[in-house]
Amino acid sequence: MAKALLVIDLQNDYFPGGAYPLWNTDATLDQIVAAIERAKAAGIEVIHVQHIADASAGIAPFFNEGTEGAAIHERIRAAAPDAPVVVKAFADSFVDTTLQQELEQRGVTDLLVCGMMTQNCVTHTAISKSAEAYDVTILPDCCTTVDEMLHNIALHAVSTRTKLVPSTDAI
Repeated sequence: MAKALLVIDLQNDYFPGGAYPLWNTDATLDQIVAAIERAKAAGIEVIHVQHIADASAGIAPFFNEGTEGAAIHERIRAAAPDAPVVVKAFADSFVDTTLQQELEQRGVTDLLVCGMMTQNCVTHTAISKSAEAYDVTILPDCCTTVDEMLHNIALHAVSTRTKLVPSTDAI
């Protein structure tokens, strides 16, 4: 059994000063950095997932390629500087990406999913058709979105399809 921690969309545009700041980002960032440190100590692979807007669809409101806002937050990169980066253009981190190959190369059987936005990229990745090949767990304390109510609604909605486990219990 090999685990991987997927860190989805921890990008500058979601933080204060970015194009679309979310709720509770500082606390979530602290939780994810701590989860990455525990994962590395436990021999769990860390994989960054970075959303880059599809330029062919026109300028997006955020995550435009080459912008500071699209960059992965410096504390996340510093916590796992050698982790691979999977670039995506859809909410589901498996669609048209190298995620499946990264997981297969590492013999991953269990996915620990965290990141931003809870109701979109986190849940769509966790319940992806491709994710059915893995034992998937969402780390609720390592996720955030626009506000607390939407975060909680999304977690409740996905709870019938995947496990929700605090990061300190999962790693």
